[in-house]
Amino acid sequence: MCLAIPSKVISIDKDKNTAIIETLGVCREASLDLMQEEVAVGEYVLLHIGYIMSKIDTQSALESIALYEQIVEDMEDEYIDEEYK
Repeated sequence: MCLAIPSKVISIDKDKNTAIIETLGVCREASLDLMQEEVAVGEYVLLHIGYIMSKIDTQSALESIALYEQIVEDMEDEYIDEEYK
């Protein structure tokens, strides 16, 4: 199973047809080759195996990011609790 975490477009390189995106604090380059609509800096997108597949509206993106951050926090808390038992 693959989870697509919303990523914010930081910059676009039209010559290479790529974008720099930020996902939970990590920046990476992603291909725009599979996108059928224009993508702009500041928009949120969904990434799959290095390709930007679709856009996601800002409100949904921010809600999803908050949920992922809570899951990570809960997992870290659980790990720490298990470590000290």
